[in-house]
Order: sequence, then structure tokens, then C-alpha cells
Amino acid sequence: MIQKGRSIKIAGDTRPGTVADLFAAYVAALNGAAKDNGMIAKASVGELIADLGQVPESIRTVIRNNGGGHANHTMFWEVMGPGAGGAPSGEVAAAITRDLGGFDKFKADFEAAGLKVFGSGWVFVTVDRAGKLALLPQPNQDSPIMAGHKVLFGNDVWEHAYYLKYQNRRADYLKAWWNVVNWPKIEERYAAAKAGKLAI
Repeated sequence: MIQKGRSIKIAGDTRPGTVADLFAAYVAALNGAAKDNGMIAKASVGELIADLGQVPESIRTVIRNNGGGHANHTMFWEVMGPGAGGAPSGEVAAAITRDLGGFDKFKADFEAAGLKVFGSGWVFVTVDRAGKLALLPQPNQDSPIMAGHKVLFGNDVWEHAYYLKYQNRRADYLKAWWNVVNWPKIEERYAAAKAGKLAI
């Protein structure tokens, strides 16, 4: 897996490019859009993508793609880690059982949703203020934030996320991803969502 701020390492091979480069490209595009739009310059990424209708039409696609990409990847790198994986516990485990039919069913449904994303996109678990979970696949860099949802966690199913190791075997990638899911961080995000403090 790629680690934030480090060279891409897959199967012992180091290739040029870093996650920091990806974020720098998002930020450069957002800053370019903001330079002639004062309201954009004052808003956070989360605020911008939460209300795309207020963004001038001339830069809406730039904000949607780059703001969405920034938000999605910020969450993505936060919810993974070395020595992670396993099963959730605590309130997240209880919510998965209550809302998504239990961990095994949820994993199967999550992987199936990721496989059904046509082309590039994401599969997310959203959470509302009451703690209710839902599964939501999205195309491209669209974030559930754009539709008024909070993102508990999600997985990147753009081919660049898995091609070097898995080629076109998205199903294998989705199954392996559970080995790096950081459940304690997701538990923190769940508590923040219920407290109304989860921004991205």
C-alpha cells in the first residue's frame, strides 16, 4: 500500500511519486481556482464540496474533482495503517451489526459495491448524527459530503490504487484492503460524527 508522504512502495519496489505529490496537485488546482474567487479562498475543502451549488459554474468542476479528491484521500490515508486490520469493536462493530447486517455480510456487500463501480470511483460507509451507517458507492472523486452525508470511511477503487500489485484484479485488492483498515481510527471518526465534529 502507499503511505502518506512516502515513495510508492509495492512488493519491495520503489517508484517515483509520492502521496504528497497527489495532494500538491489537488491543492494547486484549488488555489488556482481560488485566486480569482475570494469566497473560495476563505472556505475549507469540506465547506466547498458540501455546497457546490454556491461555487461559480466556471470553476465548479475543478472544485468537485480536486476538492473531492482531496477530501476522499485525506480520509483514505487516515483510516489505514501498518499492523491494522482485523475486525471492528465497540460502537462501530455494534453499528455495523445493527445497520449493515454484521461484519461478514457488510464486508461482502462493501466488496460487491466496490466491484460494481464502473470505471473509477470509491465505495464509502457514511454515518449520520445518530450513528446510523449506510453503504454508498460514488463515481470519480465525488464525495458523499457533496450530498450532505458524513464519511466514516471508504476505499479508493480507481485503478491507480491497486494496478501495480493487482493489475485488473479489483476483487483481490478489495479483499486485501481489510488487512490495513485502522479500526481504532474509524472508532474515533464515528465518535466525532455523532458529536457533529467530523469535517472530512
